[in-house]
Amino acid sequence: PFVVAGTNVVTEREEDLLAVAARVAEVGASLDIPVVFKASWDKANRTAADAYRGQGMRQGLELLARVRRELDLPVLTDVHEVHQVQAVAQVADILQIPSFLCRQTDLIAAAADAGRIVNLKRGQFASASVMAHAVSKAKQLGGAERVMVCERGLMFGLDALVFDPRQVAELQRACGPEVPVLVDVTHACQSPPSRDMHASSGSRAMVPLVARAAAAAGADGIFIECHPDPERAPVDSAVQLHVDDLEPLLCDVLAIAEITLRASARQPAISL
Repeated sequence: PFVVAGTNVVTEREEDLLAVAARVAEVGASLDIPVVFKASWDKANRTAADAYRGQGMRQGLELLARVRRELDLPVLTDVHEVHQVQAVAQVADILQIPSFLCRQTDLIAAAADAGRIVNLKRGQFASASVMAHAVSKAKQLGGAERVMVCERGLMFGLDALVFDPRQVAELQRACGPEVPVLVDVTHACQSPPSRDMHASSGSRAMVPLVARAAAAAGADGIFIECHPDPERAPVDSAVQLHVDDLEPLLCDVLAIAEITLRASARQPAISL
């Protein structure tokens, strides 16, 4: 399996972003696994109007380009609108379609046409068949040959997300053997805002459990967010893993995945 890891957003402190990126690169080399650095240059779906969204497109993409250049790491980041795709594709190796936008045909087609890998985040409301159609949009309308799907938990009522390990198999079956299925073990532990809350919450303690469950379910990759000081993280602080805990957790994940994938005939068609 491969790992997508990094911060939730291009952080207010440049040194935090670069420290996490350097640690992700070190962990990948130490464990001899493919790693991708992720950070959103803009969090366009924040709950509150005054919530931190990032440093803007120009500065955000410049920092991501620096990570890619200096650390030789592939980079994943989001696109929210069609007009953003070409600029983001100049920096990112993987263009991510956010979960709330997983049905947006024009956005998917534009991202797929940019010549980059496309990561389709599964909507908390979307069935496996809906995501199979999203994959087909990327392939048929944009000509994408490399598409991934990322599970991130399903809504359970109005203020809880639940990770159902069966959905890994459902997505693999619906989207096809060539499409890698990742599990976002960070946002699967998130609690959407309810009542008078102005931001999402969640349980960091559940992240290792979900990561191990994802590996046991046969996920092709793990998507995880971390920070050098999780309580100070500007976005989703409740579910950010401490960056020092990344390697020990991935050791567990790899040990489980070795058993799970040994019996699997899957050969997803993604080369990072």
